[in-house]
Amino acid sequence: MKVIASSLRKGNIVELEGKLYVVLKSENFHPGKGTPTTSVDMRRISDGVKVAERWRTTEMVEKATVDERQYDYLYSDGEGYHFMEPESYDQVTVSEEIVGEGKVFLVEGVKVYIQTFEDKPISIEFPQKATVEIAETEPVTKGQTASSSYKPAICTNGLRVMVPPHIDVGTKIIINTEDLTYQERVK
Repeated sequence: MKVIASSLRKGNIVELEGKLYVVLKSENFHPGKGTPTTSVDMRRISDGVKVAERWRTTEMVEKATVDERQYDYLYSDGEGYHFMEPESYDQVTVSEEIVGEGKVFLVEGVKVYIQTFEDKPISIEFPQKATVEIAETEPVTKGQTASSSYKPAICTNGLRVMVPPHIDVGTKIIINTEDLTYQERVK
């Protein structure tokens, strides 16, 4: 299926010169003069080689048709990360390199979307928001709460995020999983 380059997003699968690539990052550039372009960082699925491509935003790119289903995370072991499809109870094992940095969001029961091509997992999409608990942060400084400054914090899963001054140790917060930014405090 052909799509315009500017519509590519993280996690999409692209077919280029007979090989499949998973999109890691996609940015659109609109210079004052010249043609708008889309710069895409991709990883070749067959061997894991990272590739950077640049297309005009209106250029057509072949998007591979893959099977995408929702799975529940079960556990991880030496083989990889194990997920179960809730309708059929089929289980799939995803390798460490496909899960990547997102492994910090894998807690039992979390729902993810796994894309498979010919029954082989090729990409995983995590929920856009995740709830984490603050394990370590600087204490609140009096008078600092009125300003819009952020302070560093470490979550119980080892993640480092910037949080507003009023967030303290033990507080549960919601973060955006794509750019690891603070969204809100859990109510």
